[in-house]
Amino acid sequence: MYFKQITTPGLGCFSYVIGCPSAGEMIVVDPKRDVEDYLNISREEGMKIVHVIDTHVHADHISGAQELKSHTGCDIMMYETSPVSYEFTPLKEEQKLTIGSAALEVLHTPGHTPDALSLLVTDLTRGNEPWMLLTGDVLFVNDIGRPDLVGDAKLDEQIQNLWNTLYIKFKKFPDSLEVFPAHGAGSLCGRGMSSKPSSTLGFERRHNAMLGFDTYEDFHKEMSKEFPARPKSFTHIISTNAGGAPLLERCPLDLAMEPMRFEEKMLAGAVVIDVRDAAAYAGYHIPGSINIGFEPSLANWVGMVVDPGADILLVVSSREDYERMRIELHRIGYDNIFGYLAGGIQSWVFSGRPVDKLSIDSAQDLQTCQDQSKPISLIDVRTPNEVAQSRIPGSVNIPLADILAGKFDLPEDEHHLLYCAGGYRSNIAASYLQKHGYWNVRGLAGGFLAWNRAGYSTEK
Repeated sequence: MYFKQITTPGLGCFSYVIGCPSAGEMIVVDPKRDVEDYLNISREEGMKIVHVIDTHVHADHISGAQELKSHTGCDIMMYETSPVSYEFTPLKEEQKLTIGSAALEVLHTPGHTPDALSLLVTDLTRGNEPWMLLTGDVLFVNDIGRPDLVGDAKLDEQIQNLWNTLYIKFKKFPDSLEVFPAHGAGSLCGRGMSSKPSSTLGFERRHNAMLGFDTYEDFHKEMSKEFPARPKSFTHIISTNAGGAPLLERCPLDLAMEPMRFEEKMLAGAVVIDVRDAAAYAGYHIPGSINIGFEPSLANWVGMVVDPGADILLVVSSREDYERMRIELHRIGYDNIFGYLAGGIQSWVFSGRPVDKLSIDSAQDLQTCQDQSKPISLIDVRTPNEVAQSRIPGSVNIPLADILAGKFDLPEDEHHLLYCAGGYRSNIAASYLQKHGYWNVRGLAGGFLAWNRAGYSTEK
């Protein structure tokens, strides 16, 4: 049996290839939208892609099922009650699929979504005992799937589904069964996933707090607590996956735009995302642009800031950065990418067009202000859990998610100094506020990390 886990950095997504080189066939499970990895495996290993299985209708990334079908003619499989509008081959509880030495059994495992499935995998060359369990989004390493994405009306039903799946259905399987989830650290489909890509049922039973409740009542109470903020993109991604994602060949052609054309698209309503690092953006940038630089959770923050239907323009430092950003955006369903600024920010500057800057204060600057008792609006944009560990004295916590959702009350004409852990999120927040009329916002260089390492006082 051939088995391979494929990681999608940033989104924390795992997809899988299961096949048999002797039989010359393979199955892809939960594919990402850019499908070159699977096509390369197919060619290199001599295995035809015959099936693609989505364990559920994904909320955080666009499925590559339609892309793979267009390239290979494979059929798309999902659980029989999946709420999608395109044709697929329905899978039923305990249904078995065999490809040479690889045997798969379908398990209906609702909880994250009502129509989710997991796959029990056996390598027939080693015996008839199942070797691994592909759990989709119902069980992760050190976490379980969030039940709230289908809406408050079904939350209690979904929590009950989670309990039934994790505490009753999975109970019959041995501790030795290996667990391969659809997500790891970086995903917003849970609350505390590990970066480890796999585990065993036994280890999770012993060390995953979500599997350690003695009563359903205690489990329900925990699962009714607040989950990470839901990005704007999730509803769009669910709708796109349910309807069948458009092929990437239908997306707009990329254009290297001269400043005049770039400005025309801006004035027509396009959103400008500047992907340069915080220091470069602070130096000078296009007025009204949003700074979302490259980092592992880039896609999640784009999903928080930018409407999925928006026309998008990019400010990048190279063609390679543009291609990288385009792939990241396509993975979460942002397809209206109309181009990038030819020549980068320098071409805009040398065209004589206006620029803005984002002033940056050092930890020493802030300490001087505090020593001199100068009034300052110090905003901590980290999550409440981070703030509970330690914070800069005198700061007020307004999480970035709340700023992006408009859940704040700040005077527009005051000087606001924003910080996060290292400066990434505070730059997003500052650029967002600047775009919305807050002209005197600043960032703290290096964020809380720089403040702490400078040896200044902190408090809880």
